[in-house]
Amino acid sequence: MKKYISSAFFALLVIIVVSATVSAQNKEAYTYKPQSVELYNTILHMDSVYFNAYNTCDMDKQAAIYADSIEFYHDKGGLMTSKQALLDAIKKNICGKVTRVLVKGSVEVYPIAGFGAVEIGLHQFINHAESETPSKPDKFIVIWRLKNDKWQITRVVSLH
Repeated sequence: MKKYISSAFFALLVIIVVSATVSAQNKEAYTYKPQSVELYNTILHMDSVYFNAYNTCDMDKQAAIYADSIEFYHDKGGLMTSKQALLDAIKKNICGKVTRVLVKGSVEVYPIAGFGAVEIGLHQFINHAESETPSKPDKFIVIWRLKNDKWQITRVVSLH
């Protein structure tokens, strides 16, 4: 029952975030201003720490940042809920082959009271086998949890 409520909460959160983004895009001049500059800077720092580990294949650091209860939603690959399977897939398919680059200025961060934060942004992936053809920017949503003074990724939505 707890997992069902967690999944339902997450689905509702994604719908709200996507709706807010679409609504904001329909306005002539939308400028994002973080509710908390401190939280924004913290999440940008954690994004940098995680993706530095991702880009350099530091599997131990990635494992430490992913929560054991990770849910990774990929629009093409589906849902992955096994932390070890996710790490294995990254090691097999990403390490030494792909580099992630954050689109500067694209990140928005919103607090989730009593839990952590949601990060929404754009990033690109450089496939080293096809480096002449850069990828288009893709949207991502990351749910960060702060527990015992430690930030962890609990949910990811990766859209291409």
